[in-house]
Amino acid sequence: MAIPDDMRAHLASGSTTLCRAWAITRRDGAQFGFTDHDCDLAFDGLTFRADTGLTALQLEQATGLSVDNTEALGALSAAAITDADIEAGRYDEAEVQSWLVNWAAPDMRWLQFRGFIGEIAREDGQFRAELRGLTDRLNQPQGRIYQKPCTAVLGDTACGFDLATPGYAVEAELVAVREAQTLTLAPQPGFEPELFTRGVLRVLTGEAAGLWGAIKRDLATVQSRQITLWEPLRAALAPGDLLRMEAGCDKRFETCRLKFNNVLNYQGFPDIPGEDWMIAVPRREHSNTGGSRR
Repeated sequence: MAIPDDMRAHLASGSTTLCRAWAITRRDGAQFGFTDHDCDLAFDGLTFRADTGLTALQLEQATGLSVDNTEALGALSAAAITDADIEAGRYDEAEVQSWLVNWAAPDMRWLQFRGFIGEIAREDGQFRAELRGLTDRLNQPQGRIYQKPCTAVLGDTACGFDLATPGYAVEAELVAVREAQTLTLAPQPGFEPELFTRGVLRVLTGEAAGLWGAIKRDLATVQSRQITLWEPLRAALAPGDLLRMEAGCDKRFETCRLKFNNVLNYQGFPDIPGEDWMIAVPRREHSNTGGSRR
């Protein structure tokens, strides 16, 4: 990223008043500012706190499409980044911006790094977070996959289904919980059994608010509705917490057509031949006209 002219002149002056500042924006929208200066800074509507103990290690940057990498090292505290929030996954994939700032005139700054948090390690009351540059995304596979199941996520732009449609989502209070994985709710008579299997459970209130889990099983009885998650949530749940359950999809063509009436947006290829067709050979007892094998 190009150095602004005023910053370049300040660096060339031989007498500088510089510090570093970081902004972390979590996926739930929460934003935090940190600085290694001995006083708080403020710009872009965010206060960058000086009492957090957050520092940055060596920043590696290169021209072209090379991946930028650095690390952040800091102390865990109740006022800033907490061990509980890291354990709950609230900082996974959080966006990070890092500036070199003239603390005497914060409007004079240079955005040096922009990326997201990768792996986080915690020990002895501290954390070490790997910061990955934007070009790291280019290492991930892109493009469509030709397969029978649908490749869309229910409710995303490719799917187009509106999960606010009545009958496909419900909010209910938690009655009981076992190991943060098996949840008991009041009966939901307006929703068919297994409707939420392979769906999503979102926590709306309580200590785990903002977290979500994939639903493994949806068991409906006269007395209760029991939801089992594939993995335990990484924060405590308590009776009375408000939960939202969204319908599940098994990615089959029939499910898209009959359960969601959304077949025009189906993102799979249901008529693709199977592996048996690829190794099939002509036989005398069958017609070899090139027509349907069904």
